[in-house]
Amino acid sequence: MDEMQYPVEEFFHFLKIERGLSDNTLQAYKRDLLKYFHFLKEERELTEWKQAGRHDIMQFMYHLNDQGKSSATVARMLSTLRLFHQFLIREYQLKEDPSLHIETPKANRKLPKVLSTKDIDKLLNIPAEDKYSIRNKAMLETLYATGLRVSELISLKINDLHLTMGFVRCFGKGSKERIVPLGDIAKDAVELYIQSARNEFVKKKQTETVFVNHHGNPLSRQGFWKIMKEIANDAGIEKELSPHTLRHSFATHLLENGADLRAVQEMLGHADISTTQIYTHVSKSRLKDIYKTHHPRA
Repeated sequence: MDEMQYPVEEFFHFLKIERGLSDNTLQAYKRDLLKYFHFLKEERELTEWKQAGRHDIMQFMYHLNDQGKSSATVARMLSTLRLFHQFLIREYQLKEDPSLHIETPKANRKLPKVLSTKDIDKLLNIPAEDKYSIRNKAMLETLYATGLRVSELISLKINDLHLTMGFVRCFGKGSKERIVPLGDIAKDAVELYIQSARNEFVKKKQTETVFVNHHGNPLSRQGFWKIMKEIANDAGIEKELSPHTLRHSFATHLLENGADLRAVQEMLGHADISTTQIYTHVSKSRLKDIYKTHHPRA
């Protein structure tokens, strides 16, 4: 292992152990930093990290632009490089951070896709007829009621459910714990699933995971996504969906109905309120659409 590669491996270890990042987030950091690492080695022919300067980072950003990377991707990459160079300064006593005064490209943030309340009703009003539909209804109701990420939903344990009190506990990014209210409809759906369907999936397996697949194993993100798309198609929902559509709809509908932005931030588990503010833009956009549709002189 050469002098430049060892700090990279140590940085990944730092992110996993000390920052407690999820595997998905860790893989994203790895992809970004390894591209930078190979660029410096192969294109700039550097042999030590102390040789990397501001000009090298700028050339790397130009390289990304030439590859057609979006401003959002370049901004994310630069964020990774800043974190890495700060790590080098702290752990390897390098004197300067070459990324310090490089301006972050302004990303054109796409408004998240949300469903109308009418489409939400279509999606959630699936009949609970067998163990599969009972489970699926419980998952969808929980997502819309709480705004959990899909990864948080499929990681829920039985001990995270506090149905009598009407809330769930989840662990979000960086293993941060938060408590989120669970509405009566979602609570009833989860109770029905726990009482009548879950044991049919689990059988004699010892597992604390709430939502499981037909083998009784924890449901995967891909498994959930496949289920949601099939239900949406059956319900006649034509709008393009994403795995976080219900999370986006949860936040947007709360704000449209007068919820406090800070409360929504806490329920979503956002570290920075600026992340939550994107949903206020969605609300304004939807208001314009409503105005154009219904005002006689719009």
